[in-house]
Amino acid sequence: MNVISSLKCRAGSLLNAGQKRSRFAYYARNLLRFSIPAGFCRKRRETILRDIPTGEEEVVRARVHYYNKISERFELGPEAAPFRFTLSRGLRNYYMDLHEYARYFDPDLKMLYRFGDETAVPASPTLVKARPIGGDNGRSVLFNLNKIRHFVFARDRLEFQDKIGKLVWRGNAKQENRKNFLSRFHDHPLCDVGHAHKRRQSPWAKNYLSIGEQLRYKFILSLEGNDVASNLKWIMSSHSLCFMVRPRIETWFMEGKLVPGVHYVLLQDDYADLEEKISYYSSHVPEALEIIRNANEYAGQFRDPRREDWISLLVLRKYFELSGQMPVRH
Repeated sequence: MNVISSLKCRAGSLLNAGQKRSRFAYYARNLLRFSIPAGFCRKRRETILRDIPTGEEEVVRARVHYYNKISERFELGPEAAPFRFTLSRGLRNYYMDLHEYARYFDPDLKMLYRFGDETAVPASPTLVKARPIGGDNGRSVLFNLNKIRHFVFARDRLEFQDKIGKLVWRGNAKQENRKNFLSRFHDHPLCDVGHAHKRRQSPWAKNYLSIGEQLRYKFILSLEGNDVASNLKWIMSSHSLCFMVRPRIETWFMEGKLVPGVHYVLLQDDYADLEEKISYYSSHVPEALEIIRNANEYAGQFRDPRREDWISLLVLRKYFELSGQMPVRH
């Protein structure tokens, strides 16, 4: 393994059931990047992009254009600035995730970026973690940010048929949609759901469950929070069946491309059909297994580190080209 590969922080983390992602390892890998001169990375960029196999080009191009929907030249306003990574602020994972690929470009290139959970479409093309699925969202250029929280995949060794026949969910119930759900189903016999947060009290509080403990259940609920549901990736890479209402927000995971009944079980917005859906998929196991297979295949497209590198670099290169800062390549 070469030095570049050994020090790269991959886009997704593969976890055994119950295992937590190591924050120490994440920060250590990112900080070690400073041992590689940025000039070396810039020289390597086009070599890396020339390595895209012919059979991968269409897939890579489609995802790049999905994340970066800008199709015409645009002008950056005075608020745009070069991305400067410093240790004082770089210990935030958003900075590290952007620095992972920004270091392959001229440090004087300007960009707009927004860190955090805000999802409103900005006035000018801006790199963001999340955007609305509907409407004119093209100025929100998706980038894979906050990966340590959102891009976690599971290695689930328990088959669907061997799991507990209930729906499980644990999380912080501070948003109205989560409160509404728990107020109805906290004590439901087909559910093991509850608020689990040490700092916030709730009438629906329940014991904390690790990812591995939640994977013991056949059905796992994905509930959007401030933006997307952080558990969606590990659910869809497991042998459990994902239940959720139609998502409103999308990230690098392209939640807008998920198809109800194909990748997940669609619930009504008021969850009135929850009991019916649990009963149905408990007795229609082949259909449940087909959705799980489709979900696993969908999640699998994000687990090739070379492909994630190519796409991330091309999203940035397209941004710099269309902002007039780099010559457009055809």
